[in-house]
Amino acid sequence: MKAWSALRPAAALALLALACATPAQAGNQKEEALADAVRLALSNAIKDSRPPEPGFGNESERLRYQGWLAQMSGRLKRKLPDDQVRNEFLATAWYEARRAGLDPGLVLGLIQVESAYRKYAVSMVGARGYMQVMPFWTKVIGDSNRSALFHMQTNLRYGCAILRMYIDMEAGNLYLALGRYNGSRGRPEYPNAVLSAWKNWKL
Repeated sequence: MKAWSALRPAAALALLALACATPAQAGNQKEEALADAVRLALSNAIKDSRPPEPGFGNESERLRYQGWLAQMSGRLKRKLPDDQVRNEFLATAWYEARRAGLDPGLVLGLIQVESAYRKYAVSMVGARGYMQVMPFWTKVIGDSNRSALFHMQTNLRYGCAILRMYIDMEAGNLYLALGRYNGSRGRPEYPNAVLSAWKNWKL
């Protein structure tokens, strides 16, 4: 996506969160200076507050999406037993992942590792929500409203935008990008956990 062309190596941040699926606990990340172009691209990426309404180019795409939604809903039912909550969550995760140019299954795998699908998860260092977004991001690229990180779409949008930034910074190297997301770049535990969890969310 064009919005991400500006996200290239320039001084970056180290981000978030967790290598376990049960208690949420963020990694050893720190806030650093962001290049203006990177900050602007991230800020623009999280501004659009329209609801997640997927659009399809043809009937085949729509049927593929419906098949994905049905499959993932069945797999997630134990974690999110309420049908409406589960389907809204999956629709939003799919929308925000695709919007950021990410595989929705990768995002679901990351959420599995980060928060075990707990909307109000908080780590020991304050990372919040499904994707364990650190509150400092709301000041760096948002409106400083930390409580908004417990809003489902806001949390998923921040998390997907930040992960997209790290993938671009690492020239497409997902392993290193996941390490940055967790604040453990170069260590295998977190990337391996997410990549393993991703397998649960592939058709």
